Amino acid sequence: MTNCLIVDDEAPARALLIQHLSTLSGFTVLAALDNAVDAFTFLQTHPVDLAFLDIQLPKLSGLDLIRSLKTRPKIILTTAYREYAATAFDLDVLDYLVKPITQERFMRAVSKYMQLQNIPDIPVQIASRYEETYMFFKVGRDQTKIFLKDIIFMEGFADYIKVHTKDKAYIASEKLGYMEEKLPEDKFIRVHKSFIIAWDKLISYNADQVNLVNQTLPLGRLYKGAFFRKIQSGHIRLS
Repeated sequence: MTNCLIVDDEAPARALLIQHLSTLSGFTVLAALDNAVDAFTFLQTHPVDLAFLDIQLPKLSGLDLIRSLKTRPKIILTTAYREYAATAFDLDVLDYLVKPITQERFMRAVSKYMQLQNIPDIPVQIASRYEETYMFFKVGRDQTKIFLKDIIFMEGFADYIKVHTKDKAYIASEKLGYMEEKLPEDKFIRVHKSFIIAWDKLISYNADQVNLVNQTLPLGRLYKGAFFRKIQSGHIRLS
């Protein structure tokens, strides 16, 4: 369980962060405070793992609070002001969110924390038959089971991927590079910095693109060599 602290002098901003955190499993809000002085006191006696901290606060600024702490939780700054970013990152904050904070941007920041904490690998069930093999993906608050045979391609967005299947697309909290290592290489290949495709969904290709079921994707320059070597090796057959 990740213990969180929210510090913001605006009630709507506190409520929004609480709402964002409520969509995640394994995160609990210990307190939502409106000033940094109370936050300093709270941090002396409570085990906080992750703090969401505004900069412009009464009595004591968020940056001054960070400087005053000998032992700090991981800190994500939340502010309406962009000009403090350089100073904030000099204080080794985890991320810097500019209000209004969207759910997607919030999730990207939380993903950084999760990666630092070495969250468990995506569970993979390797069956004797590929048709029965599946993975669990973190989709919103849930761990969602997706059979690999149903995946057409994956699309990367920074700390997120969109898993496109024959039925629907899922937004999952993971990096595309990690999935490239995790997926069986005889079944999937990366064709672009933003795309991994399933071999058996490949219909045709040329020097610049690959054509899947109802989808055309670019074939990136850095990935052409591996793609064509695999095609020419006969390791994969197009039917």
